[in-house]
Amino acid sequence: MTTPPTIVFVSAVCPAQYSLLCSYLRQTGLAQSWYMTTPGNAQKFANTYDHLLPFKPDGKIVGPQSYYYTSKLERSARIGRGVLKAIQAFEKKQPIDLIVAHSLWGAPHFLYDETDAAIVSYIEFPSYRAHGWDAAYPPDQAQRMGDRNMEMLHFHQVLNSDLTIVPSQHARNLFPESLRSQIEVQFEGFDIAPLASSPQRQDQRFTIGFSARDLSSAKGLETYIRLVDRLVREGDGQHMRFVALGDPQATTYGYEQQWVERRYEGQFKSFRDHLLQQYPAAKQAIEFPGKLPYDVFSATLSSIDLFLYPLRYGVANWGLMEILARGGCVIGSNWGFVPELIRHDVNGMLMPDSDDAWLGAIRQLRDDPARRARYAAAARQTGEAFHISKIAPRYMRLFELAMVKRQTRAMQSMHNRLIP
Repeated sequence: MTTPPTIVFVSAVCPAQYSLLCSYLRQTGLAQSWYMTTPGNAQKFANTYDHLLPFKPDGKIVGPQSYYYTSKLERSARIGRGVLKAIQAFEKKQPIDLIVAHSLWGAPHFLYDETDAAIVSYIEFPSYRAHGWDAAYPPDQAQRMGDRNMEMLHFHQVLNSDLTIVPSQHARNLFPESLRSQIEVQFEGFDIAPLASSPQRQDQRFTIGFSARDLSSAKGLETYIRLVDRLVREGDGQHMRFVALGDPQATTYGYEQQWVERRYEGQFKSFRDHLLQQYPAAKQAIEFPGKLPYDVFSATLSSIDLFLYPLRYGVANWGLMEILARGGCVIGSNWGFVPELIRHDVNGMLMPDSDDAWLGAIRQLRDDPARRARYAAAARQTGEAFHISKIAPRYMRLFELAMVKRQTRAMQSMHNRLIP
């Protein structure tokens, strides 16, 4: 019987993208898996996970670093030095077959040529320049310069890792074509448990929701608020309820919050507040529950009849999968990563960049509960397809590919040393 490989996942964040995968591989015996994180996380989650390994960053990694323009590089260096020491200490006890590192929160760039383990780098996207941002809220020159260093770090990892994994085909296409042959696509696995019972709805009005970790430009908050504003002004809102789930203060994938701070000099606390000033009809209509405990959030999702997912920029996230897996009826943007999860008129609808098209689809689905139910059933099937039990074997095939590549590279290096 083949001995399962020893795999170490590395991230200063816990839980994170690969926490569930690490636990699943360990529980099923597919791998002897460990999760390496900061000492604080290792202590905090010791009763949740039985496979945490601490690494101590070489200095603080939260907040500003010593030089703004290389802030992410410096933070990655502090993380990388701590990871290298912890990996080398672990290897004195037993060999490691594979290291799976988050490109920023577990940056592996100090591990190259310092370990015999194969190295997989998980990169969400190469840079904000590639990712995109709203031209109405552009980065300043300093932010653009800092972003270049983030891009440099990621390109270096693609070149030197045995394999790089990104969460969507859209993310892969953001990299230069010359690097894509070294990048594989795999969206994370989930274990989204259904509610024990359906909560009693207190409000029977047709409810249109928006849900994202961050109430941001990238996730399409402005589009949602603008559409609600029109629905209210055109009379549809009288018998509708509008709910936007998410944290208005959360870190976003763009520069709109800094723009708000510069524009209003502290008058508004968030991008959401700026938008509500622009769309007063929506301000009176939308409920903002704020950041909710997970069980309350899950129950709230079940009270929403139709979700709008007007993504502007992004490469994949669990928020859309949470909606689909719970049987949400979704209208999404027909670009970015969304078409990789939603098939038009199968498990949802995809709309172009046209407010009239979105409003037409909203009204169609409001008046067609049978169609909403059909989309909801297909959406649950999408969620089942991404259950961790089905996704973990796909990851293992990628990990095996990385280990084969590492062995081939090692043999080639030995051959080059032996033959002048």
